[in-house]
Amino acid sequence: MFDKIKSAGRDYLNTDKPVVANNEVSSFESKSYSGVSAMIGPGVKIEGQIISDENLVIEGKVNGSITAKNHEVTVGKSGNLKANISANIVNIEGIVKGDISGAEKVVISKTGNVLGNIQSPRVTLEDGAKFKGSIEMDPDEKMQSELPVTSVSSSNVRSAETARADKKVSQA
Repeated sequence: MFDKIKSAGRDYLNTDKPVVANNEVSSFESKSYSGVSAMIGPGVKIEGQIISDENLVIEGKVNGSITAKNHEVTVGKSGNLKANISANIVNIEGIVKGDISGAEKVVISKTGNVLGNIQSPRVTLEDGAKFKGSIEMDPDEKMQSELPVTSVSSSNVRSAETARADKKVSQA
């Protein structure tokens, strides 16, 4: 079932699980990304659609689209994307050419560079961040339903046609 590997007088079991020697923590685990479950490393290039049911950190190149509903997508400093991103939270530290949709928030750090449109209720551009595109920050439906509704009587509202007619008369 398991193959024994002998090296320098020691017996090791060859399992398909990673082994951490001397209680050292790998560089991936030492990153400060909270709750990271998946990572695309700097030497990886992906073309196509990525759908993730867990948090995702991208340090490599992606051409396509990324969807991580209810999760966080972080484009690291070495990340270079030509992709649309849709996630709960989106953090950009690298380069993104594409549209970004964040259900909760989108953050572009000082090292981030975005060419595309952003749609999210909360958007943060740190000092030094590069951004070219448009930002749409509509409150979510829950907030809209909580807004007070004011009524306007028809006597206070003029039609657009009446306003245009008044403008023509005043110009003459």
